[in-house]
Amino acid sequence: MTQEPAQPRDEEIIARILAGDSLAFEQLVERHKALVARIVGRKVPRQEAAEMVQEVFIKAFISLPDFRPLKPFSHWLSTLAVRACHDYWRAHYRRREVPFSALSPEPGGKEESRVEAAMAGEAPDRYQEYEDWELLDWALGQLSPGDRMAVTLVNLEGYSIAEAAEALGWSQTMVKVRAFRARRKLQTLISQTMKGEVRGEAPQT
Repeated sequence: MTQEPAQPRDEEIIARILAGDSLAFEQLVERHKALVARIVGRKVPRQEAAEMVQEVFIKAFISLPDFRPLKPFSHWLSTLAVRACHDYWRAHYRRREVPFSALSPEPGGKEESRVEAAMAGEAPDRYQEYEDWELLDWALGQLSPGDRMAVTLVNLEGYSIAEAAEALGWSQTMVKVRAFRARRKLQTLISQTMKGEVRGEAPQT
């Protein structure tokens, strides 16, 4: 039985690309596109995700000379993806209008309990399973881009403070402060919404 040839390591493919074989980059795209799509799909509107994935890989190709194999290429690429999402919200931030009549939340009801569960840091995949997560999505939309990314990574996706700091290029103290501030504001917004006292404020940077 003939053995299939071993697949080249990411570092070997990168060496070929840097030596002039730009077509080899397609191998990296095929190998890691699911990872990038998963990261981006959780952080930007669905209709923007495909284009954002392409932008991440374009950025990766341009920045490839800066890659240092101290950590896996997938880790470096994930960091690029997270920062691209942060840049997206900084550049394109706009508040969403949610029809609250469609939510019909009641204090202590299922929507509130789901939001509280998410903010308590339950497993990240639970966030994708919520039947009605529009309220949380709306509340996230009232945060500044930086606060939104901090609380999303730490409280909704289970990143450690150190991992979130590295992904965003911030200090760990900054991540802690912004995640805490964002969580407090989310809880206030959600509480007011449940009581019918929605108050929107313009997001800051």
